Amino acid sequence: MRAFVRFHGLRHPADLGGDEVQAFLAWLAAERQVSASTHRQALSALLFLYQKVLGQQVPWMQDIGRPRSEPRLPVVLSHDEVARVLAALDQHHRLFGQLLYGTGLRLMEGLRLRVKDIDFDRRAIVVREGKGAKDRVVMLPASLEQALRRQLASSHALWAADRAAGVAGVQLPHALARKYPRAPESFTWFWVFPQPNLSVDPRGDGVRRHHQVDQAFQRAFKRAAAQAAVHKPATPHTLRHSFATHLLLAGYDIRTVQDLLGHSDVSTTMIYTHVLKLGGGAVRSPLDSLHAGMPPPPFAREPAPVYRATPPCCPPTLSFTAAAISAF
Repeated sequence: MRAFVRFHGLRHPADLGGDEVQAFLAWLAAERQVSASTHRQALSALLFLYQKVLGQQVPWMQDIGRPRSEPRLPVVLSHDEVARVLAALDQHHRLFGQLLYGTGLRLMEGLRLRVKDIDFDRRAIVVREGKGAKDRVVMLPASLEQALRRQLASSHALWAADRAAGVAGVQLPHALARKYPRAPESFTWFWVFPQPNLSVDPRGDGVRRHHQVDQAFQRAFKRAAAQAAVHKPATPHTLRHSFATHLLLAGYDIRTVQDLLGHSDVSTTMIYTHVLKLGGGAVRSPLDSLHAGMPPPPFAREPAPVYRATPPCCPPTLSFTAAAISAF
């Protein structure tokens, strides 16, 4: 909104209309060369400005064109790259990184895990209110069972210290705290990955313990990727892409991967099948044949001209070999 006002010489938005909005969005696309998502974000901000702030009806907003986003292939790490990045993570974040890759969780889905969501008997992790407010169940990697038990023991020590100090319980979704007043102070609802320090609840509910901050793991992951010499634009979400791709490489069907990722449509999961394709459709480059000391494949299949003895009643026939062609 500030950029829109400055673009039109600090004129009040109430004095501007559809032509000025169209000119601003065209400037963003042509001069600033912003992405399609940034263009849509600017359009949504202006729509909010005119409808909610200025209280105006803007039917002309529907006539403004929206840029189309082109599909992009996700960044995927190889097995070796994933192992190097996880090994480079510091001890405080390594378990969480392993959990993201081992289950395909999104970053915030992993941070918001509560003690009740870990089921060791069924080897399952319940993801509550993921993207689209949907629940799903993913596997609990057997190799992480002991590490998760130690993490829960560490969380229990923090929970016991909070109870002894009289700290307010953790935040509960929706109105569950009113329905179950003692639930916020129970260990069942405590975080699997709690923040070491207490923080002020922005909702005005005093000081309480929150889960770990997403920016902390993002910075740790970036440092680990640089230390592991991974020269790809990898983020924590790349572990989710790698999880799906490696499952497909292992032979699991795409419907199973769709359920584990929580995709509503299988077409969303199909993007990972494009990542599986080898470069150029697995066609071997003729340059590799030259380096191997072999003639190019098309010539190898064509016979070269040689004369051979034939009966007197028949004229001499012509055949071809690669040597004769090379002589030409």
